[in-house]
Amino acid sequence: MNFKIPFVPEQASTMARDVDQLTFFLVGMAVFFTVLIAVMVLYFALRYRRRAADQVGSSFDHSTLLEVTWTVIPLLIVLFTFGWGAKVYFRLYRPPADAVQYYVTGKQWMWKAQHPTGQREINELHVPVGQPTRLLMTSEDVIHSFFVPAFRTKADVVPGRYTSLWFTPTKPGRYHLFCTEYCGAEHSRMIGWVTVQEPEEHQRWLASVPVQTAPAVAGGELYARLACGNCHREEPGLAGPPLHGLFGREVELADGRTVRADEQYLRESILRPGAKVVAGYQPVMPSYQSQVTEENVLALIDYIKSLEGVAR
Repeated sequence: MNFKIPFVPEQASTMARDVDQLTFFLVGMAVFFTVLIAVMVLYFALRYRRRAADQVGSSFDHSTLLEVTWTVIPLLIVLFTFGWGAKVYFRLYRPPADAVQYYVTGKQWMWKAQHPTGQREINELHVPVGQPTRLLMTSEDVIHSFFVPAFRTKADVVPGRYTSLWFTPTKPGRYHLFCTEYCGAEHSRMIGWVTVQEPEEHQRWLASVPVQTAPAVAGGELYARLACGNCHREEPGLAGPPLHGLFGREVELADGRTVRADEQYLRESILRPGAKVVAGYQPVMPSYQSQVTEENVLALIDYIKSLEGVAR
């Protein structure tokens, strides 16, 4: 039975119910203790009020039972809430391994989305129902925030770095998308829609949209145009480390640290190559900060992911 709670967006993702249950529990506990304390204040104010001008109340030092009670009960409630909240948090921010990745770029005042097969949309995102969907997001200008109320999922979109969120839509429909971080004069117009379709309908929609170059293919073309292969081939003695099988691997740096080669690391290596120099190599790679756009960087990263030895 579907029960619609007034003033609450419908639940349209696998995480929506978990988030709502935790939220209602927190609100319920706050209301319960607020009412309890207010009633006790009124009760004790009336029950133990002074009834004569010379009346003096009796002294009361302490009660071990009372002190243990008001310490242990709140502690148990807080620990229970923390455990529940941590469970929901880890589910919200750890996408499943089979999630399909889309790219989203925020820009005053629009959302630009790209499908893994190359289709592009503005202020729209079409996804099939039941498909775990991961969004890798960045901003071209200021901080934005990607929020779909029906999915109960939200993440800031920050210039200069990647953030991500994921969801699995559970019912077809058209769901509001908002920017919830004030980003300038037209912030209120930075809205859009996430359209969830049945798998067959989604395939028909994909076939009807003009297909631009897939990100990995576009990244390969840019990789060749920038002559990246001159330094990053699978040959010893070159100026740069090989890239095949790099994504997801642990990389040893010249300063002794070890980092994981994720999207953030690859982006930083393209735009600020001197920040994390690989052990055994010199910091000779030039920065491509002014030569590539955010879409170009995402395409290059997708191409590096596609190189042999990488699980997509």
